[in-house]
Amino acid sequence: MLKTASQSPGVLSRPQLSASLAGLLREWLPKQRWYAGKGRPVTELAVLSATELYPGCLHLLVRTGHTGQSDDCYQLLLGVREQLPPRLRHAFIGRPDTGPLTGLSVYDALLDPWSATLLLERLRVPGVAGPLRFERDARTVVPGGLTPRLFDGEQSNTSLVYGDAFILKLFRRVQHGVNPDLEVPRALARGGCDRVPAAVAWFGTTEPRPMTLGVLQPFLRDATDGWTLALRSLAEGDDFSAESYELGRATAEVHGALARAFGTGPVDPRGGELLAAAMTERLENAARQVAGLAPHMARLKAAYRTVAAGGPGRPAQRIHGDLHLGQVLRAGQRWFVIDFEGEPARPLSERRHAQSPVRDVAGMLRSFDYAAHARPPRQAGWVRRCRDAYCAGYAAQAPWDPRAEAGLLRAYETDRAVYEALYEARHRPDWLPVPMAAIARLAEES
Repeated sequence: MLKTASQSPGVLSRPQLSASLAGLLREWLPKQRWYAGKGRPVTELAVLSATELYPGCLHLLVRTGHTGQSDDCYQLLLGVREQLPPRLRHAFIGRPDTGPLTGLSVYDALLDPWSATLLLERLRVPGVAGPLRFERDARTVVPGGLTPRLFDGEQSNTSLVYGDAFILKLFRRVQHGVNPDLEVPRALARGGCDRVPAAVAWFGTTEPRPMTLGVLQPFLRDATDGWTLALRSLAEGDDFSAESYELGRATAEVHGALARAFGTGPVDPRGGELLAAAMTERLENAARQVAGLAPHMARLKAAYRTVAAGGPGRPAQRIHGDLHLGQVLRAGQRWFVIDFEGEPARPLSERRHAQSPVRDVAGMLRSFDYAAHARPPRQAGWVRRCRDAYCAGYAAQAPWDPRAEAGLLRAYETDRAVYEALYEARHRPDWLPVPMAAIARLAEES
């Protein structure tokens, strides 16, 4: 459709496509909820990789530049038609006025059921399309003809549900290397851990550098996420302790499976000192952007120094990295853990590092607090009972009790709250009082 005689099949001219699409995408990208550069205009845009997956559908990797910020790389699936039917008007991006796409309608192909269906067909049959590599677990059969729908529950990526049987997560902001959301489920499945849905199929690219682009997993159709269940408990005045206890057990079980699959790191005698230094650096960086942190700096740094004096702490291992109530699902009487991508704002290499499991525990404890703030007035008793039950459930499954690591747990909670404050200041200012209230409380306790 768009390739020239000198090009490999399916691979398109990047400079020509950059000329056609740069103006449209500079306006469209900042409006997408998964766009990481909120409040920052796109000053530069270039197509790094372009592949025609099938006639009328382009797979792109684009690099965006922002004044004073490092570049980002995004994955796009764009449809191209002469005329856009009324059913796809909501997906319309624009009509280029230059280059090979001049005058054609360009739209978000992930909102087109036809394109979504063809994408699943690519995953069903392993193969190659230009630099793209499609792979599948030979033990699982993915049937054809599954009806696609857009999953509306994610912020930093885009997911498609097929026939309520499988869910495909497409990573929007992509980085060099293997994404943990592929690496971890595959490793845990090999080890027999069924708390994490296994990877059924996946695809990635070799250009401009090797990257994971998408993962297909079983869809737990009757499951409800922990955030929804917690808010329901608060709204109805129900106790959430039993659910929290079982969630703690599930977390410890996954941590044990991760330690077996990836091993544990040696205990570093300077571990506490290095951790405190990293937390202090993150606090100072956040304080330059969130003015409300300044009054609490001295006490928070003192709490971090306590960690430095407390020794190396627990052995490092692979963890979830961004554990909260939205990353767990309850189906029947069982909890499942999903989304091992880690905190999207952190470099991919950092998200794959071995870390203390206390960090995951702290993330879930902070999530109970978030849920309570979402249903004002904050029910301190509900939060306290959830925290205690979660830690008790963890201790019942693991050979250690998070409550015995009080200083380290408080430091990780503080570090998480600082991250939350920075995130909310950038993306959801109305939610900023939630982490700021926690920071004030943690500073007082320290």
